[in-house]
Amino acid sequence: MASFSFGTGNAAKLLRIPLYALGRLGTLVVPRGRRWVFGCGAGVGDGALALQRYAAGEGHDTLWLTGSAREAADAEALGLRTVPRGGLRGWWATARAGVLIVTHGLGDVNRYGSGGAFVVQLWHGIPLKRIGLDSPATTQVPAVPGAPILRRLVGLLYRGAARRIRVLPAASHRARARLESAFGLSDDRVVVTGEPRVDVLSLGTPQERRAHARALLVEAVGAIGDARRLVLYAPTWRDGAPDPSVPTAEEWMQIIRVLEEHDAVLLVRSHPLGDGSYTPPLPTARVRALPSTVVSDVTPVLAAVDVLITDYSSLAYDVGLLDMPVVFLAPDVREYARTRGFYGRFEEVAASGVATGWEAALVRLASLLGDPAAFDEAARRSATLSAEMHAFRDGRNTRRVYRTIRARGIPAPKGAA
Repeated sequence: MASFSFGTGNAAKLLRIPLYALGRLGTLVVPRGRRWVFGCGAGVGDGALALQRYAAGEGHDTLWLTGSAREAADAEALGLRTVPRGGLRGWWATARAGVLIVTHGLGDVNRYGSGGAFVVQLWHGIPLKRIGLDSPATTQVPAVPGAPILRRLVGLLYRGAARRIRVLPAASHRARARLESAFGLSDDRVVVTGEPRVDVLSLGTPQERRAHARALLVEAVGAIGDARRLVLYAPTWRDGAPDPSVPTAEEWMQIIRVLEEHDAVLLVRSHPLGDGSYTPPLPTARVRALPSTVVSDVTPVLAAVDVLITDYSSLAYDVGLLDMPVVFLAPDVREYARTRGFYGRFEEVAASGVATGWEAALVRLASLLGDPAAFDEAARRSATLSAEMHAFRDGRNTRRVYRTIRARGIPAPKGAA
């Protein structure tokens, strides 16, 4: 699996400074129109797709910028009009846009055409680990002469990009404080509306959500048989370092044994920028890969899952909307806290305890799958954690974000009454 680090990404960003300057000059003379242009660093999905659907339904002219042939095909299947975000066409579409909507950064659209735009940054999860200006990882550069100066320059570039953000939705006031700090923004730009990306977890009845999610999952990975329980394992990114939770051959055998004993299937969603292989040493129907190349946005399939295993992923906050128990597996929790850091104390999030290896994690998982009382207790704990971070669960987050954008002076669709 290919790995990515902030250091290599920032080095590339510094080399592109002349292109940023040239693109900015162009945006000073190119007039912006009314079109809403969307992009998402993780593919066609996330909050960007939810907002695109709503804006298009309101009559806005929308366009999706794609970064690969796969994204273009996914967008076409959804009936979206697209343009590749790289090259002159992508720059022109970005430079002419009235509103730019991104989920990761300005590279979700054409990074050289965003100057002077009305930028909506939806972000892609409630921060648990420190991000942006709160994390030293954000300004990492390769160990070269003058590295301290380069780090300061990267910091200036990051702050400059963040200042372009006009609207950044937050899930709650607690999440809002984290985002304000991470992006260096004032409270008038970070607004508590709820996140569009999780509306899908609140719409319809639990039975309807589960049936829809199960259908999406089967479409993505094929038939999963009559397994009674589904477990999702979603480790987060280690900033380019190898994932310490990759199971050994012996641990894989223990994992498969627990899955067989409890008639469960493990869905493995390793991070798309991570480093490490999650392939069992022998073929088994009990373990299925669920990479971003198969399902770009995992949120719509969460309702099909019974238990989440993760370390520092924001999914730990999201699955509580579904009353889903979480097993925390984090072998490097002390080192991660020292080098990356958390918002608050990680132990408060992982109140049930943190497994530092697969053996302890499997004991916890077996308890949840085999003991209804333990499952219900963990489900209540997860719901409580989520309620502290998600202020809304009415399925109307996207609507609130749209109204906030319109209230900031963005005109109604052309021809609207």
